[in-house]
Amino acid sequence: MAEKWSGRVGFILATIGSAVGLGSIWKFPYEVGQNGGGAFVLFYLLGLLCVVLPLVLAEFAIGRRGEGDAPASIARVAAEGGHGAGWRRLGWLMVATGFAILSYYAVVGGQTLAYFSHALTSGFGGIDAAGTRALFAATVADPVSLCLWQAVFLASAASVVARGIGGGIEAACRILMPVLLVLMLVLVGYAVIQGDVARAASFLLAPRFENFGPHQALEALGLGFFSIGVGLGAMITYAAHVAPGTRLSSAAVITVAGDTAVSFLAGFAVFPLVFAHGLDPAGGTALMFLSLPIAFGRLPFGDIVGAAFFLALFVAALASAIALLELAVEPLIRVSGGSRRRVAWLTGIACWIAGLPSALSFNLWEAARPLAWIPGFADANVMEAVDRITSNLMLPAGGFFVSWLAGRALRDAHLAEVLGLRATGAAVLRVLLRWIVPGLILLFVVVGHIAA
Repeated sequence: MAEKWSGRVGFILATIGSAVGLGSIWKFPYEVGQNGGGAFVLFYLLGLLCVVLPLVLAEFAIGRRGEGDAPASIARVAAEGGHGAGWRRLGWLMVATGFAILSYYAVVGGQTLAYFSHALTSGFGGIDAAGTRALFAATVADPVSLCLWQAVFLASAASVVARGIGGGIEAACRILMPVLLVLMLVLVGYAVIQGDVARAASFLLAPRFENFGPHQALEALGLGFFSIGVGLGAMITYAAHVAPGTRLSSAAVITVAGDTAVSFLAGFAVFPLVFAHGLDPAGGTALMFLSLPIAFGRLPFGDIVGAAFFLALFVAALASAIALLELAVEPLIRVSGGSRRRVAWLTGIACWIAGLPSALSFNLWEAARPLAWIPGFADANVMEAVDRITSNLMLPAGGFFVSWLAGRALRDAHLAEVLGLRATGAAVLRVLLRWIVPGLILLFVVVGHIAA
């Protein structure tokens, strides 16, 4: 590949941008709220350390060694390790998973834009629970408006990806990541002053296992996969553009730590306000849209804070959407021979069409439960069904097979060379990837679904 990141900083900002997204700011708080707080956070952190970080290292190693998009890099590494050409299918599974996630991700990304616009134009002053329900209903009830916001969000991502690695993705992340950090710090500071930070800290950091079981453990692992983006191949794609001499082991640690820090910042921006105003921390996927506007409406300068919050959501979502779109665009350019600009926009349009059922699940298809016959999906609308399949099945499957391949096709010397590890560290990582990581993924998935 001709295009490279300008340097280590540009690469790390792009990988953090890929990891930090709606998973960190939208999904982390509501998943923590629904699954009991501190115990869920503890398993989330354990999953990051024992499963997700080794998988980030594995994807970095495959991308650096393969020097291509996810399907091409996986095929090359598999061939070098003496494995069959069928491994290329794993890369395309990852592309399909990322495409499916982006299809509904863009619907929520569009909602963040709609709420940002509302905060600027109408504000949240005096709004109550009935008012937030009415606002949310008005936002999602009109399928045309919702699909237009979805299109604006995807067009924003496509316009960046169309410009390439240096002039598009890296340039965007050099702006988006500092903006996101400043917004999150401002929001946390405001929440600490105006909210119940002590209760929020207890909820987030004190493990309570009364209502915690295998299903919640699976949700914690699934959130780790979703939040960081392992099992997708986006890290493979980004690592393929790294210049020689970049130490990928430290980049992986910084990426995971950066995403985790933003997740906790989101928690401390949300839960102090939730508890201070008597809102339900287990508000589910609509927590950001049904509960928080009530708090914003009661606070000094609440409209400004609300606008900043939904802008932060949009910035985080856009950075991840760029990575998800690039994951599909690179192999499609290679296969089709088309120009980057053409492939990026056509892929964005295809993703918008694929996401229409998720957008319609809020209005015209609100009552549809397409997978009600499957245990655990009885209450899932179209968007929720796609979310559960990708987060709890497809992402862990991608991670399982990446770990299996990396642990067998890459030798200790390969891992040490491409990641910048010492011999002992490479040997430990290979054992983790060969046996422990796939075993833990399988255990979490099987036990979690039995308990579901």
